[in-house]
Amino acid sequence: QVQLVESGGGLVQAGGSLRLSCAASESIFSINAMNWYRQAPGKQRELVAGITSGGRINYADSTKGRFTISRDNAKNTVYLQMNSLQPEDTAVYYCAARVRLTTYWGQGTQVTVSS
Repeated sequence: QVQLVESGGGLVQAGGSLRLSCAASESIFSINAMNWYRQAPGKQRELVAGITSGGRINYADSTKGRFTISRDNAKNTVYLQMNSLQPEDTAVYYCAARVRLTTYWGQGTQVTVSS
């Protein structure tokens, strides 16, 4: 079972930046994909960005050009650098690890962007 611990959320003004971290309990090489999702109040959870074990990266259209996903293999950690944040980015951000057919979730970290 993979355990994930997110950190880095907080309150930021519009136009600001935050970096989220997701530390995995095992080597991320053994994880098929690590993804960041977010869920705003009253909305469905949506994929923000993802990175596969092979290094393939994808972004939601709403975050392309503003968010960057990366990983540090030595630290078993995936990051989400978020720039040019807007109030509509306000949500709880979740890290997810997919291992074959199973997805493991972190506890989530709140990101609030004030206008």
